[in-house]
Amino acid sequence: MSLMSKLTRAFGVQDMTVGRPMDTLITFSVPLLIGNFAQQLYNTVDSIIVGQYIGDTALAAVGTSGPILNLMLVLFMGIATGASILSAQFFGAKDRPTLSKLVGSTFFLTLFSGILMSVIGFFASGFLIGLVHPPENVGTGAVIYLQIIFIGMLGAAAYNILSGVLRGMGDSVYPLIFLVIACLLNIFLDILFVRSFHMGIAGVAWATIIAQAISGILCLIRLLRMSDTIDLNRSTLAPDKRLIVQLCRLGFPAGITSAIFSLASIIVQNLTNSMGELTIAASVAVMRVDGFAMLPNFTFGTAATTYVGQNIGAGKPERIRPGTRDLMKIALIFAFILVAGILIFGKPLISLFTQTETVMDLGALGLRIQALGYIAFAVSQVLQGVMRGAGETVIPMWISVFTTVVLRMPLAYLIAGLTRSEMYPQGNPIAIFLSLLISWIVAMLLSVWTFKRGKWKKHLPESMRSLV
Repeated sequence: MSLMSKLTRAFGVQDMTVGRPMDTLITFSVPLLIGNFAQQLYNTVDSIIVGQYIGDTALAAVGTSGPILNLMLVLFMGIATGASILSAQFFGAKDRPTLSKLVGSTFFLTLFSGILMSVIGFFASGFLIGLVHPPENVGTGAVIYLQIIFIGMLGAAAYNILSGVLRGMGDSVYPLIFLVIACLLNIFLDILFVRSFHMGIAGVAWATIIAQAISGILCLIRLLRMSDTIDLNRSTLAPDKRLIVQLCRLGFPAGITSAIFSLASIIVQNLTNSMGELTIAASVAVMRVDGFAMLPNFTFGTAATTYVGQNIGAGKPERIRPGTRDLMKIALIFAFILVAGILIFGKPLISLFTQTETVMDLGALGLRIQALGYIAFAVSQVLQGVMRGAGETVIPMWISVFTTVVLRMPLAYLIAGLTRSEMYPQGNPIAIFLSLLISWIVAMLLSVWTFKRGKWKKHLPESMRSLV
């Protein structure tokens, strides 16, 4: 194979309906994993620069805004999930006309959702921050950060939704390239605005939205130039009501799942805020490291959804079982390596964000508590990704509802209440981390149970069910 042919294959869409499942999954997953890593660098670089150059109070402010920002992003995540599933199935079925109409409809949804969230988020920032009752000095910075981020929300919508379409069609390389470009720009602007222009938290926020806008524009350009795969013209760019309804039906449970996670985080953030500024800063540092530790799990969940969706669309259900088995092996290998790394390098990782000894010790303890949970989460993500690829998005939603609302939130407050002392009048901070570990383990057990029961197969044609 010539160099040009290899580059064309690597940078084109990946047809996951042919070839060895292990090979196609690795080819798709590696760029996706690197891309997720680059995306996580957005918040991490922000936090490192804020913690090192502005201080722990500013770091706590950025962290306090995180769960609220994630809650406002659930609309994008829902649309992106539905678009990814449908684009995978239409691409696998080689249904070019419908795939083209789907892309056109996602353009409309991107514009609509981006403007809507920008307006709502900007004016509601003060109210939303007030819901988690942060210390006054932390809350002021959090509102400033959120309002600026919401000004650029259309860029976040464009990247999240349009990259979902690209990945559904098997293109995980171009979203990676665009993210790397945006990430490098974000780092440069962070340093420029904070160190050189002394813009504080506002500078970090402006750097983020400029970089996000660039990544969104690049995704749009990529789709407009994919004439070998889709046709974009006046008729296909018009919103298709049927496809929008179908997309929302698939994406709604995923959006609800993200909303549940965010609401649970807000409620737990309330508990964290009651424990003081140092606990908030430690929790932020743990969340940033946790974001990287989660990347392989989310990556393999997305790979499972795309792989299953394409093969169902192509009428090749017999490829799903070996693909699931191969992906589970890869996910568990990564999880074990990550756990070992966290157990060995926990404190040095936390020290990237702060030089306060108390914060570093508490953050390192939190990472050690959560470590084994990453193995459980790897299993959950692969199995739930398979179910989503088959069109079953409700079962994963209910698992999330149970483990986060029914289990994790009450458990965090219960453990905190039982560990109150003179040193910890609001409860020991380990309650935050221990409750999360338990919820991950329970989610894994429920995912395995529901997957083996097989009710998720009801979305498949009857002739396929026995082959999956």
